[in-house]
Amino acid sequence: MIKKAIKKPAAKKAVAFKYAAPSAKRVCLAGSFNNWDAGFLSAKKDAKGNWAVKINLDPGRYEYKFVVDGSWINDPNCKETAANNLGSANSVLVVK
Repeated sequence: MIKKAIKKPAAKKAVAFKYAAPSAKRVCLAGSFNNWDAGFLSAKKDAKGNWAVKINLDPGRYEYKFVVDGSWINDPNCKETAANNLGSANSVLVVK
């Protein structure tokens, strides 16, 4: 009898997203990982005006943007982008 190796699903990884916006009132994270919900993942602001939010993601490729006081903004620290159907681009994150 031959047994097949059962492949365990890859573990989720904690991913931190950071955005510097000292004068912002609210920063959220929206992307393909949360159905582009602009208000679901709120970032927390530190004393220096840096905003951060951590989420657990499965391995894969994700597109995202920050929503800063209602404006959709790409991550300035992200090197990869992908065109979207709105005529602009989204930031891209690959979780391994």
